[in-house]
Amino acid sequence: MRNIKRHLKAIAALWFVFSIGFCNAQEQTQHRVRIKADYFKVMNQGSHIELSTSARINKKTVGIPGLELEVYNINDEEDNALGTVMTDLDGKGRIDLGEITKYAIDSNAYYNFSIRFKGIDSFKRANRDISIKDAAISAKHVVRDSVDYLEATLKDMARDSTIAGVSLDIQVRRLFAPLKLGEEFNTTDGSGTVLVPIESGIPGKDGNLILEAVLNDNDDYGNVMAIVEAAVGIPIVEDTSFDERALWGPRGKTPIFILVFTYTLILGILGIIIYLVMNLFRIKNAQ
Repeated sequence: MRNIKRHLKAIAALWFVFSIGFCNAQEQTQHRVRIKADYFKVMNQGSHIELSTSARINKKTVGIPGLELEVYNINDEEDNALGTVMTDLDGKGRIDLGEITKYAIDSNAYYNFSIRFKGIDSFKRANRDISIKDAAISAKHVVRDSVDYLEATLKDMARDSTIAGVSLDIQVRRLFAPLKLGEEFNTTDGSGTVLVPIESGIPGKDGNLILEAVLNDNDDYGNVMAIVEAAVGIPIVEDTSFDERALWGPRGKTPIFILVFTYTLILGILGIIIYLVMNLFRIKNAQ
């Protein structure tokens, strides 16, 4: 009996030690963080880098909130700190760069940036480097043979030369998703220019359309956008019938004939009920 008790105590002790070790191992597990960085430039508005972080947790890829990311501009001499970004609830963040030309550039005309995460108990340290060249898009509304076009030219600012053979998206800004114009791929010609017709009949406030020429996710230049406003749309006519007395109007704008019919019906039913009650009293009194 004593031997059995000793064996049980030994097993319990081993299980306790194993449990502590297992818990400590779980507590010390660090997840690998993935950092995604995308460069954006809007002509006459400056540039920025959009950041997002994610990790594989419980077989699901999720955004990591509350991570502090440090952003540096890298050059041959030293890394210049640009600031820190704290990721939001979706694991995303953004750092505004302003004019890209104020940063250090390497011998190949690339601007180099590094995004670094130092790591914490739950997540390993991580970093992501991004290198981009400076590009510019000049866009304007032109009319040729009574047809409206958007003309856009893409230029490499370091070489001071246009860029041929690159696809630009020409689109009309909309609330939820842009309306694409032209072909699926509007490729710049030898002079770095695309000429895309603007479809007629597109509605816009006061007839104005916000047109965008966009270079999307280019390996060298990132994302670049030029914005042009042109009065080439159809003015939007506001529907004022909402304030009229109609079936689709608000409660206070119910049509008069419906009100008259409804109240007449209610009063008629009440009259019948009152008549029946009075007759009941008469029958009772007569007895």
